[in-house]
Amino acid sequence: MGIISKRTPVLLLTGFGGQERALELAEPGTVVVHHDLSGLREGLVVRSEATVRPDGTAEERVALLELAHGCVSCTLREDLLPLLRTLHRRASVRRIVVRLDPILEADAVRHAIEHVIVEMVGAVRGPAARDVEVTGTIGFVDGATWLDDALGEEEVGERFAVPDDDERTVAQLAVGHAQSADLLVVTGDSPDPARLRAVLRRLAPGAPIARERVPLDRLVPRLGTPRPPIEPFGPLLPGCPPLDADGDVRLIEFSARRPLHPGRFHEAIDVLLDGVVHARGRIWLATTPDEAFWLESAGAGLRVGAAGRWLAAGGDGTPERWAMASAAWDETYGDRRTDLVVLAAGADPSRIAETLRWAELTPAELAAGPEEWAGWHDPFGAMHADPCEDLAPAPGRDEIDEEMS
Repeated sequence: MGIISKRTPVLLLTGFGGQERALELAEPGTVVVHHDLSGLREGLVVRSEATVRPDGTAEERVALLELAHGCVSCTLREDLLPLLRTLHRRASVRRIVVRLDPILEADAVRHAIEHVIVEMVGAVRGPAARDVEVTGTIGFVDGATWLDDALGEEEVGERFAVPDDDERTVAQLAVGHAQSADLLVVTGDSPDPARLRAVLRRLAPGAPIARERVPLDRLVPRLGTPRPPIEPFGPLLPGCPPLDADGDVRLIEFSARRPLHPGRFHEAIDVLLDGVVHARGRIWLATTPDEAFWLESAGAGLRVGAAGRWLAAGGDGTPERWAMASAAWDETYGDRRTDLVVLAAGADPSRIAETLRWAELTPAELAAGPEEWAGWHDPFGAMHADPCEDLAPAPGRDEIDEEMS
């Protein structure tokens, strides 16, 4: 007999368009919540809350919120998270549907629900996850524009009214929306539906892909257990995506047991900025023998940041991480290695592999040893984004926690 959760289920809707269909999920006991962030620059957010009555009709309440600081984390900390805990207390509420604004990323919202501490009068101090449980994410994909968005270089501020310091790209949002989804709904007509489907199957493996004509209430039962977010030291290909090529769409795996030369790697990463939907992985730079780096890209934007210490350098590790590392442990360098996964849509796989391989240390450089490597110029430092002058790294989960604490 399974354990019955007393937490209120929460369903997240994300993507560029389509979320307005949230009321299709409206049944007695459902509350649909939406924060319109188009006025975020001015510190104004419009919150709508639609409650479905027992007779099936909906009552909508609209409130104008003024934030002390016009930022996404303020919206979550000051309103969404407390609201979820408040709705849980209402006996009439059986499910909450959160229709996310396009500039919100579902993984970040889910992480905030599970980890950010909420203090409320009359409630035990803790995260909203004490009272609610994210049961799935539905991602809406605009078939006509999504692939161009995912491969592009447009900045978020060129399309949406975001604060001036938000330097994310539209590609980052488009890729993130799809990658975080447990179910994908394709809206509109794609100029190349087979190519779009090939990309989505590799970006969000295991997520069913449906057309917009299917009613949402018929799709919800197809939601499985929400997929855990990808961790820097976890598997890079969770969910068993197709590894074969489908036209010009394919996953490319790159591994290197020798460290990478920071200067050459800085030049080499340009190969990931054209014809690549997404890339991610762990990096071993010769100049930082103790710290692993995490690379992640979407379209023409890329970031490299510190991921934590290698196990061989005293890093903390779960039993799963130790098991993965032990399977390929090197007597000299331990778990240090570079592993990348690249989702290409138009890029030349051999060119990517050859360019990244060029960044590896040569046998002579390897023989020179760590003392020699330490003196090399490192253009990455602690954090790097490409294009260097155009893209600043988006806040990671830990940075969001810090902003909210």
